[in-house]
Amino acid sequence: MLEWSGAAVDPGGKPAPVEWHDVEVPGRPGRFAGEERVAYRATFPDPRDPDEAVACLRMRGLYDGGGVWLNDELVAEPESVLDPVRVPFEPTEENELLVACYAPDDRYGGIHDTDRVPDRDAVPGVWWAADVTTHPETFVVDVDVDPRVTDEGAVIRAAVDIYSRDGVDDRLTLTTRPAGERRGRGMMDRASVAAAPGERTTVEHAIELRDPSLWWPRGVGPQNRYEVRAKFDDTVTTATTGLATVSRTGEGLAVNGQSVRVRGVTLQDGRVADVDRAVATNANLLRAHAHVLSPAVYEACDEAGLLVWQDLPLTGPGLFDIGRGKELAAQLVEARAAHPSLAAVGVHDEPTATFADRIGSGLVDRLRFRWRVWRTDYDRGPAEEVAAAVPGELPVFPVVGEPGTDPDAAALYPGWDYGTAADLAWVRERYDLGDVVGEFGAGSLATAAPDEVSGFDRAKHDAVVDGDTVEASQASQADLLRSVAERLRADGAAVAVANALRDTGEAGMGVYGRDGDPKAAADALATAYRPRQAVLTDPSAGGTDVVVVNDTPESVSGSLTWEAGDESGEAEVDVPADGRVVIDSISLPAGTDAVTLALTAGGETVRTEYRL
Repeated sequence: MLEWSGAAVDPGGKPAPVEWHDVEVPGRPGRFAGEERVAYRATFPDPRDPDEAVACLRMRGLYDGGGVWLNDELVAEPESVLDPVRVPFEPTEENELLVACYAPDDRYGGIHDTDRVPDRDAVPGVWWAADVTTHPETFVVDVDVDPRVTDEGAVIRAAVDIYSRDGVDDRLTLTTRPAGERRGRGMMDRASVAAAPGERTTVEHAIELRDPSLWWPRGVGPQNRYEVRAKFDDTVTTATTGLATVSRTGEGLAVNGQSVRVRGVTLQDGRVADVDRAVATNANLLRAHAHVLSPAVYEACDEAGLLVWQDLPLTGPGLFDIGRGKELAAQLVEARAAHPSLAAVGVHDEPTATFADRIGSGLVDRLRFRWRVWRTDYDRGPAEEVAAAVPGELPVFPVVGEPGTDPDAAALYPGWDYGTAADLAWVRERYDLGDVVGEFGAGSLATAAPDEVSGFDRAKHDAVVDGDTVEASQASQADLLRSVAERLRADGAAVAVANALRDTGEAGMGVYGRDGDPKAAADALATAYRPRQAVLTDPSAGGTDVVVVNDTPESVSGSLTWEAGDESGEAEVDVPADGRVVIDSISLPAGTDAVTLALTAGGETVRTEYRL
């Protein structure tokens, strides 16, 4: 474990000597919040044991690029957070490591370059990993894998990075077997390795699998994965991957050829612990909202069966470099190709801010809504050019935005930006927004927060919420979020993504607070996202449809009962896999204060309750 110090430094080449402060790396030292260039320094003795020949510097997640100097030599210049640093070297008796990390100077800082993430969480630094390991004279630096399903089965393309201090001419052994608890017989391949003294070489080999076990999203099938072990002499390096195909259908997404209804949540600043929180909301997809998730988060999603919609780090109004976007798009897919959870790519997030400011007080009504949408001016061309550069056949959403931007995935906030939750259907139909909703939601307080919270519109919140307490705030968010989520599911939206999973400050759009404590909306979203249940399209006095939604791969046959005050009813239920059926239409008399729906099928009863 290296001991680090850090300092804010001026732009330029190698950081000049300054006053250093103790910091933790990897991390985001809060003392440097707001700085645009931060340097990190570690000194360490020769870490090798007598039987070890070389060392290797490994770093991941330099935001947003920078420079790395080892013993006064510039050894790496990562251009983005996606560039890993892997540098074999021969240590001296005493060694100095300097790392300079830069804030972005273009549009590709993503959400961390906006006020939606506090400055303390956007400190330029080594965010994901930093370590020095020791090895024999020839060793495997890393193993990159790229899995592909084929007509004959599957192929895992392995690229093995090898370094040799003294040169090598030998053979490498690759072993592929099921990962995790699903252990089984492996298959072995061999490949030749040749490298001159002090040279790095990459050995590429295609591993063919017959009758492979595919990876599936949670609730659809098992999360089968494979472990590829590269062994050279006594050193072993492994990579874990999975096999899945994801395609865009006329409505939504298909995984391994099977339609999957998406119940998603956005991550504004993803952490590994957020994967468990997403599972608790009954989500089956995480959208990395305008930032890149770490490899550790992807690994957790692979294991949990959560799909990942990965945005480019590009958000908000303004021009951007198309060429740079194409480079990042290709780099992103290549860097995360091993993960079967990677399901879609978003390019330009929220390119307009139609409802950022409001006229007068209260919510925007339909007339002002139409006027603002009509005034929207946005050129989709640059986003589409970048989208065309995304390699492979992954689904791509060039634009995630408000009505008026002709979005590929709509950002809809009825009841928060305009109207009420009941206006959702009108907005979707009026502007032909399709069946992919990239974000919806409402905000709330996590604590008795001050008026000014980074990325949170307190004035908008106060116009929507009836009451000035944390409890009233969270109850309002929970009611609105559940109403919109249930209506989207009842109407058959193929993709519905709630914004957001967790706050980045003391208030926000999250259903969890900044530190991971659940708000009232966490339970509300989990209720709305249950894979199969009965819901009301309009839970208020008057007529409403009762719809049974079934996102599972099995049909649902059983019965539905409902109670509303003194009224009740029962109906037979038969809903196909991945389907939704209007079972009944009921009238809720004025004064009805509660409705209970009970869906019984397969020996299980799922109750849905409404307080009116």
